[in-house]
Amino acid sequence: MRRQTILAAVSSLALAAAVAGPAFAQETRPLAPGDTIEGEIGEGDATAPEDAYRYDAYAITAVAGQRFEAVMRSDAFDTYLMVAAQGAPEEEQLASDDDGLGEGTNSRLRFTAPADGTYILQARTLTGIEGGAYSLALTERPAPKAPPEPGRIAVGDTTAGEIADGDAEGEDGGLYEDWAFTGRAGDRVQIALDSEAFDPIVRIGRVVDGVFTELASNDDGPDAGLNSRLIFALPDAGEYVIRAAPLNVGASGAYSLTLSEGPPPIEARNIRIGETVRGELTDDDGLGAGEIHADAYRFSGREGQRVRIDMTSTAFDTYLELQDENQVSLASDDDGGPEGTNSRLIFTLPATGTYVVQARAFSDSRGRYSLAISEVEPDKPPQPLAFGASLEGEIGDTDSRDNDDRGYDAFVFEGREGQRVRAIMRSGDFDTYLQIGNAEGEFTPLAQDDDGLGEGTDSRLNFTLPADGSYVLRASPLGSDGKGLYALELTDRGPQPREGSLLVGSTGYGTLTETDATAEDNSFYDAYRVTLKADEKLLILMVSNEVDSYVSIGRTNDEGVFEGLAADDDSLSDTHAKLEWTAPEDGVYEIRAGTFQQGQTGRYALIVEKKP
Repeated sequence: MRRQTILAAVSSLALAAAVAGPAFAQETRPLAPGDTIEGEIGEGDATAPEDAYRYDAYAITAVAGQRFEAVMRSDAFDTYLMVAAQGAPEEEQLASDDDGLGEGTNSRLRFTAPADGTYILQARTLTGIEGGAYSLALTERPAPKAPPEPGRIAVGDTTAGEIADGDAEGEDGGLYEDWAFTGRAGDRVQIALDSEAFDPIVRIGRVVDGVFTELASNDDGPDAGLNSRLIFALPDAGEYVIRAAPLNVGASGAYSLTLSEGPPPIEARNIRIGETVRGELTDDDGLGAGEIHADAYRFSGREGQRVRIDMTSTAFDTYLELQDENQVSLASDDDGGPEGTNSRLIFTLPATGTYVVQARAFSDSRGRYSLAISEVEPDKPPQPLAFGASLEGEIGDTDSRDNDDRGYDAFVFEGREGQRVRAIMRSGDFDTYLQIGNAEGEFTPLAQDDDGLGEGTDSRLNFTLPADGSYVLRASPLGSDGKGLYALELTDRGPQPREGSLLVGSTGYGTLTETDATAEDNSFYDAYRVTLKADEKLLILMVSNEVDSYVSIGRTNDEGVFEGLAADDDSLSDTHAKLEWTAPEDGVYEIRAGTFQQGQTGRYALIVEKKP
């Protein structure tokens, strides 16, 4: 970062004229709470691969915990809304909605920003490229109300309910209703959640100190369409809570909930790890969830052992469920195996003991099948990787596999708290994917990246280490079928640059470089401190011909975490930012001059003026 400060005030209009030039090509438009857009989807708009749909994209600047509602209406086409963090792949979307407004084909999407940053809202056709005129409105929603006491339901009851405004809300902004019942240890219950208004998901859990802890859930039960079916064995005596909710945030409508006595456990046959059996689903088989005929197999495993379970059939669409010895569901799969309708589960056993596999059809079909249980090779120990090193590797059939059946290579490095590291992975053979996690215990990613290098399918992961210790870097394809050569490099980016000082009424000139601080979305920024009085009003401008400007202001909390208070992308022009803001109290604040898109570097000017 190169930065100099000029203490003489400079006219913002003069400065803007001095740096004016061609705007950086941009595919998004800013959208703020209170805005209503009249738009049109047609020729020239962005199109998904294979003409799946057309869309307009809008950028929403948010702070952590901010709650939004977007409403899209059109008389010309079936609308669809989808939101994701800037730079995130489509499969990591935060929320989506098709017909949540309850007005035919119009959409209502509710979501809560999990972190400070920019979120991209796609306003699109549900399918196809035939669009037309639409309206889009964004509002900010108030903080959720405290949840009410759950309703009561008993075994043998069916109750009707309705998800509607005023119901309790989850952390993601989705609405739900709770129903409580009391049971004995070992009781088996079956829960059916049906709705014609939304795609339901049912959860069962317990509430301790006001916090709901989920024990099991189901979205689409076998042979139940989009409705939910869940069989659960109560591990202890006491009160349990059934949570009825739409799968999609923003959906609402009527539903029915049935609690009944669960079927007896299916008698399980023994199978050993490493064995393949051939079976047949018939009318004489026992009944599983949703009263679907199923076969059950029992095997023994040890804590930490990784197993792969494959079920194949040419007669029906297979469905696998792994359960503990009480036949409480641990994991399930429909089409994770090869050739579409075959199933595959890769799972790490949590404890030494007995496990049960239920083999059935996705719908209540009959026919022959093959079931195999094998042990996945233990993870290869991670290889040491030094900062500054570059290497070439290959993902192949003999590599370790993760729970998504991706082959990967693992590398270990030592780091210190606050150290900024960067990993870059390139491949001409597959779409790359990088993850960083702690070396101790089971691998859990702390950060990941798919296409952050901005060069097609190559990855760049910037991460600030939270503590001293050992870390593991996993290099893999994004998809489970990826194989081939890759190049990997690991860089120490040094400590986080300290913020500079900026006097109100002055202009700062700087250059964003790859050694600068990085935000959560991997974009670079420079930080400036300003000291303000309560109710002091500021006009903050950031202009640049070389980057798409993004300016924010906030302060660091007692835990040392930056909390954004306001931000802007394009209010001055396509690539120039303008932020008008009033200080809530006396104190030192931090202004961040950054970029809307990750990976951009270049010169900029930052103007901070006091408003009357």
